[in-house]
Amino acid sequence: MKLGRFVNYVWLVLAFTMLVILWGAVVRATGSGAGCGAHWPLCNGEVIPQSPAVATFIEFFHRLTSGVALALIVVMFIASRRVFPKGHPARGGALASLVLIVVESLIGMLIVVLELTAQNTSAARAAVIAVHQVNTLFLLGAITLTGWWASGGQALNLRGHTSGRNGTVALLIGGVAGLLAISATGAITALGDTLFPATSLQAGFERDLSPTAHFLEQLRIVHPIVAGLTGIYIVAVAWLIHRRTHDPLVKWLAATLSGLFLAQCALGAMNVVLLAPVWMQLAHLLMADAVWICFVLLGASTLGAQPAGQAISDAQPKPQPV
Repeated sequence: MKLGRFVNYVWLVLAFTMLVILWGAVVRATGSGAGCGAHWPLCNGEVIPQSPAVATFIEFFHRLTSGVALALIVVMFIASRRVFPKGHPARGGALASLVLIVVESLIGMLIVVLELTAQNTSAARAAVIAVHQVNTLFLLGAITLTGWWASGGQALNLRGHTSGRNGTVALLIGGVAGLLAISATGAITALGDTLFPATSLQAGFERDLSPTAHFLEQLRIVHPIVAGLTGIYIVAVAWLIHRRTHDPLVKWLAATLSGLFLAQCALGAMNVVLLAPVWMQLAHLLMADAVWICFVLLGASTLGAQPAGQAISDAQPKPQPV
């Protein structure tokens, strides 16, 4: 595989993986997680279900596309070993992608085997769903970095970014933590919306604040609070990076990230007002993935660039011993 084809292939893998993730949300939102029973990797004891019900088709199609995504990433990993020399960061990104999608598959297997599907309202299901979502973001991030480095992006250069005014690393780590928290709480909130749908906006708020409500209902209030606080932080970080850099790509990514996050907040508000219909949940999730990918690219482009002032200091002649 030639370099140009590999780059295009990686971005296609990223797009396909996002579609698989969206279909996974359809599985959860429609309560189809038990469509194949507690069988894995078989579906109701069959390799290909015969005359499947709607729920069975939805779940089986998700398993099928997940398997395709795994195969695509295996090919990406093998191709990276042939296209790039030893030590190239794209190799590391492809390896991380492979490990993470294997972990993703194992989590999916646990969800099915432990029957954390359908109308299961346990704390174990909420915890596994949150972990599943966090791992999904790491997977998207690894594929994104593979494509970035394969496209000529510089390897991460932490020198000069870790202290003082240019403590960008700490700022970005805080952003990663915040986005992961949004994702985890969002997954739990979406689960609560599926299992305990509100009949009206007022009824939903009353259940969220009721001491007798199920914990999944009570936790729904956490997500918008986390999202609001993290949003302020993310936009502030993007603004600081925009101010500090002269790189037009970094400036564009910082501005785009701010715009995407504001759009995501608007979608989140609409999702609440409309009582979380499936199509709005999918739009909300798609925008969340776009925010994460943009943040990963912003971090990679920022940390791959030479810090301001370093180029000048490095270019100055060093004193020679007498």
